[in-house]
Amino acid sequence: MGRRLVLSSKRSALFASVCLLSLLADQRQIFAATNAVKGPSKERDTQVSSAYSARHGKHYTRHSRSKAKTARSAPESSIRLGGIIQGIEIRGNDRVETNTILSYLVVQRGDTFNQDQLDRSLKLLYATGLFRDVSLHRSGDILQVRVVENPVVNQVAFEGNSGLKDEDLRKAVSLQARSIYTPALVASDRKKILDAYAVHGFYSVGVTPQVIQLSHNRVNLVYKINEGEKAVINKIIFVGNHAFSEARLMQEVTSRESAWYRFFSSSDQYNPERVKYDAELLRRFYLKNGYVDFVMRNATGELSPDRKYFYITFTMDEGPRYRLRKVDVRSTLRHVSADDARKYIEVFPDQWYDGKAVDDNATDMQEILQGQGHPFAVVKPAIARNPDRGYVDLLFDVSEGPRVYVERIDINGNTITEDKVIRRELPLAESDPYSSAGKKYSKGILEDMGYFKSVSVEEAPGSAPDKVNLSANVVEKPTGEFSLGGGYSTDAGVLGNAGLRQRNFLGMGVDAGISGTAAYYQKQVDLSISDPYFLDRNLLAGLDLFYINNDFQTYQSYNESRYGATFRIGYAFDNEWSQAWTYSAIERNINHIYDGYQADRDGPYIEGGDYRMASPYIFDQRGKSFLSQLGTMITYDTRDNRQMPHSGTYARFGGDFAGIGGQEKYLRGKVDVSYYQPLDAITEDHDWTLALAAGFGYIGNWGDGRRDIIDNFYLGGSNLRGFRDGGVGPRANAYKGGPYDQEDFLGGKLIYTASATIHFPMPLLADMGLRGRYFVDMGGLGGIRVRQRYDGANIPANLRADINGDNYKPRVSTGVGLSWKSPFGLLNIDLGVPIVHQDHDRKQLLRFGFGQQF
Repeated sequence: MGRRLVLSSKRSALFASVCLLSLLADQRQIFAATNAVKGPSKERDTQVSSAYSARHGKHYTRHSRSKAKTARSAPESSIRLGGIIQGIEIRGNDRVETNTILSYLVVQRGDTFNQDQLDRSLKLLYATGLFRDVSLHRSGDILQVRVVENPVVNQVAFEGNSGLKDEDLRKAVSLQARSIYTPALVASDRKKILDAYAVHGFYSVGVTPQVIQLSHNRVNLVYKINEGEKAVINKIIFVGNHAFSEARLMQEVTSRESAWYRFFSSSDQYNPERVKYDAELLRRFYLKNGYVDFVMRNATGELSPDRKYFYITFTMDEGPRYRLRKVDVRSTLRHVSADDARKYIEVFPDQWYDGKAVDDNATDMQEILQGQGHPFAVVKPAIARNPDRGYVDLLFDVSEGPRVYVERIDINGNTITEDKVIRRELPLAESDPYSSAGKKYSKGILEDMGYFKSVSVEEAPGSAPDKVNLSANVVEKPTGEFSLGGGYSTDAGVLGNAGLRQRNFLGMGVDAGISGTAAYYQKQVDLSISDPYFLDRNLLAGLDLFYINNDFQTYQSYNESRYGATFRIGYAFDNEWSQAWTYSAIERNINHIYDGYQADRDGPYIEGGDYRMASPYIFDQRGKSFLSQLGTMITYDTRDNRQMPHSGTYARFGGDFAGIGGQEKYLRGKVDVSYYQPLDAITEDHDWTLALAAGFGYIGNWGDGRRDIIDNFYLGGSNLRGFRDGGVGPRANAYKGGPYDQEDFLGGKLIYTASATIHFPMPLLADMGLRGRYFVDMGGLGGIRVRQRYDGANIPANLRADINGDNYKPRVSTGVGLSWKSPFGLLNIDLGVPIVHQDHDRKQLLRFGFGQQF
């Protein structure tokens, strides 16, 4: 009844060819082995059938290949077609359940022996990736399915890797423990390992997979890796540049040529993404300098034949350079005329066209108008170029954009931080007008909180065309810190510190911590807690408990210790203005006064004979005093970066009132102003910044307070480089009738300071985190504020202590400094040379500090 089906020679040749090609096929394009537990659907059956047909042709008998990966001829099958399938037998399966295999068969019990259905069943079983070999046979009216299962991966290991960790490589590969092993997946994973190494600059890597056969059809897979050396950038070439030299363009890109001193930097390692970024940086640089028609033709990296070096080439067309001719404003925004908007123009005719400055001006103008009650204001710059005459006309088009409102704000991903902590920081709320600037600032504010590893703010259409839904998506990061540190500073000497801090206590945004410092000349312990939204209002409240002990014996004749508490409360008026109030209750103690015979005598300072070290002004301070002080500080801050500002202004205006109880009674005021001006237009380098600073302070007495000198102003050290701490201003002779080898610094009532500093990158060393500075400091200090004077004519000779340096004449110093963000900590060195000074001023040529938190 049946007839014998014999494969034609044409079909046999096709079968053998497809079998050979299947060794190189990527089985990811067919099916993952994990789909084995799912029953077949019509859609999957169609997809698998199509994929299998491309690889195997219409055959339903296949046998395993030899280890040499050469195709073997398949024997002829002898399945009689026609008749009803009375049963299906599955043979050879050990790990895969029989029901799973049956679920992949198109033919079922009760179907006829149909060639097309048998062919499709065979394709589906092969496509699962579970089997190394599958064959179909007929025994009477029974269909026999014989399978040979692929091994299961028991373990994946890596040998010889040091540039990448095991966990990094394990994330890159597809085969994991308990995965189904196939040679195609091994080949695919080998390429993924090579790609992972290429991202980190290794291009001469050798990866050899080794398969170790285990019992129960399991294998261990070992990737033996020979990493070789990192491929570094040997040369960076610029083609088509005429206006700027290669050295100048090299300053704009982040990629660097390999050099011996770049052992702490990865900038000399080839990275395709970095090269693309460098091409964009060059485009921005040329546009900023007036080359409106600049085109980056190509940015390529070529690997040397020995695979050790890369040669990067940037090919460009500069085009002509343009100047601004006319700058104007056109406004169709209601209640805003062109004249109203012109006062916000920050670029001017006849200057070289600066694309960045124009975009920044448009953004600033738009944000100003939005802040003035025009939330939908839009400012778009448009230019008309004249290449023949080399100028462009610039027009700022002010109009009203579409009216869109925030319908809903969703917070996603916060597993620790409470929703309200995030919402209260956002500048937008439900029903507020929506603008792209609000979205940008929302993202920046959430990033500045420091609670999240990543932040994104996404928008989606709302329930109406004029509504939008926002989603703030965050990924939490650890906010607890345990720090140990050490270092050296000119003020404190060798130091060590430890601290424990939680910046987001219980997810409520509360900052709490305890820290301690032990140095040669200083000991300090602090316990602090701050709530930035006290009582869920725009109030920052905090408490500080502290103990400080300063040993001034190196340049003073006493020690000072203090302990107490400070209560803080503050609020912000807007993004730039804020105010803080503090109340401090502090117990102070002046002790260990040295007079040449014994420390901290109980008797008067003249006891013990003619020889003394400390002045009578210091002995008058001896003992304990209690300070009860109320203070306030108003702050104005527009800096672009608080750590390393490049532009903006920072100003503080404050005062202290002592005398709400306690033994001290004074009024003290202080003003400090800093201004940062970028020097990009002059140096064409963003790392150049001019910083100007000035300060003024005055302290006045009221009532019958103690007038302790520790409350006075002191000049020198950090506020006047080139002079030691407190080394400028009134000083008392501490020797009786002796030379001025030892003087006590008394501080003063009035202080003024000024400073100009130019921050600049270090040639060839910027990649190592080195920045330089040149500074000129100026300051003066004067005014005697002591409990009793000992320099009058009516003072007995054995009690007299003359005071020197009581004048307001300015002192001036100049010098250079260096900051290094080293792998071991931040190192600051300043070399200051006094150029205007007075007799007996205490100088200090070198000042440095070093420390590390880890």
